[in-house]
Amino acid sequence: MTEKNWSLGPQGTVTGILRDSAAQSPDKLFIEFQGGSRATYGEFNNRSNALARGLINAGVKAGDTVGVMLDSNLECVLSWFAVNKAGATWVPFNTALKGEFLRHQVDNAGASLILAESDYTERFAAIEGQVDCVSRIFVRGDVLADGPRSIELLPLTTLYAADDSDLPECNQPSDLSMLIYTSGTTGPAKGCMISHNYAANMARLSRESADRGPEDVNWSCLPMFHLNATTTTVLATLLTSGRCYFMPRFSLSGFWSSIQASGATVVNIIGQMVPLIAKLEDTEESKACYEQVRAVMALPFDEHLQAVWRERFGITIAGANCYGLTEASLMMNLEAGEYAKPGSSGKRNEYFDVMVVDDDFNELPAGEAGEVVCRPRRPHIMFEGYWKNPQKTLEIMAGMWFHSGDIGKFDEDGFFFFVDRKKDYLRRGGENISSYELEVAIQAHPAVKEVAVHSVLSELSEDEVKATIVLADGAAITEEELCRWSVDYLPYYAVPRYIEFRGSLPINPLNKVMKYELRDEGVTPTTWDRNDSDFQLVKR
Repeated sequence: MTEKNWSLGPQGTVTGILRDSAAQSPDKLFIEFQGGSRATYGEFNNRSNALARGLINAGVKAGDTVGVMLDSNLECVLSWFAVNKAGATWVPFNTALKGEFLRHQVDNAGASLILAESDYTERFAAIEGQVDCVSRIFVRGDVLADGPRSIELLPLTTLYAADDSDLPECNQPSDLSMLIYTSGTTGPAKGCMISHNYAANMARLSRESADRGPEDVNWSCLPMFHLNATTTTVLATLLTSGRCYFMPRFSLSGFWSSIQASGATVVNIIGQMVPLIAKLEDTEESKACYEQVRAVMALPFDEHLQAVWRERFGITIAGANCYGLTEASLMMNLEAGEYAKPGSSGKRNEYFDVMVVDDDFNELPAGEAGEVVCRPRRPHIMFEGYWKNPQKTLEIMAGMWFHSGDIGKFDEDGFFFFVDRKKDYLRRGGENISSYELEVAIQAHPAVKEVAVHSVLSELSEDEVKATIVLADGAAITEEELCRWSVDYLPYYAVPRYIEFRGSLPINPLNKVMKYELRDEGVTPTTWDRNDSDFQLVKR
């Protein structure tokens, strides 16, 4: 282990970083979205000032939460800084949420004011009466007639104040910047309290990992409700006075054309995007970009993928070579130019004490896998706990160490390797999925008696979702019919690819489903596969 020493370290705020960058480069282009919307540093700062003043005029005060359900667009990013400039906490909701998934997070956040796309207001109408906290929704786009009746709907344009001058700095590094909801494994999603300095520190580490500078164009297709987009793209760009460019939604066929149009030099992608892009055939368009991009920040690259991205695409830095969770990032990383063993996720850094331990909390030697635990060596560089859930915070901080629930190991040279997830959750399309929440939603169908949701190994790099179901007596329903029904109740990324009907589920003496048996069996001969049917899942 590295030497343990505590120090204050650099401290900062999200709003302070924007203020300083805007003062330094007011006329330089800061942010652009594919499709046209863009803003210089000065314009972005002024517009966020106007929105912040509008929020304050609407009654938002320090300590409040403001919910946001906006697509990846300029106003979504503006809302983050505006909410923080008003002294409040920004709460971005996953735009795929609906039904109970959405109700739980809105109710838990306790936001009385929401900013939302016009198309999403009907989802709030569906949970109307189940969330008492929301009084107003400011709508981006047309205010539709099928929105909620008991919640006041107003155009988002009316929220901007005429005064766009700077506001006094009202934040401390320890104050909350945002709540980021992460899926639980044995219960509903929990809101991670992210301080200003946590966001700033993660941005600093991300900047160093790709050696970003003022000439870099940082490209991303990741949504704003993830720390990846907010800290490693937006905030890291502000720290370097560079430029960031967003493709609102990932498109495999449109990837290289977007890279070319943006002039991207640093690319942020995740999970299954890495092998999918590597399998694309060369085109004149893609060849034109191979010398343009110098760094691809993504999950650890195995030896094969490193060779493809470096030798074929000419990428100097292939892989983020880091490890962390929403609760604690980054526990491991490497600076730009440091050698990374294929498949590794960096090394320990000066910010965290990290151990790999057994079930009795004994530290394990190099080469042995166990649970990853950590504690900070600086103040406010990891989450401040779970919002309104002190019990879960205490549980995950047992012994005053954060228990990741992940299995990993260090090798003899100090490189970290992720092995598996100890907790019973899935990851699909870059999203963590709570099997508990899926089971609750599917169980609501009258034809379903019992259900166990579990992972099936994907041919790409993440999990596929499988629902193993025991039908109610006398129920007559097909797997495809059940899958089509689930589209209206689940986020698109959580809709099961595989469904299997069985007479019973395997249980242990404590009457708990033995999901490890279901995972081991995987796709059985009686399993229905959505990809082999005529049903096409649409992201919405």
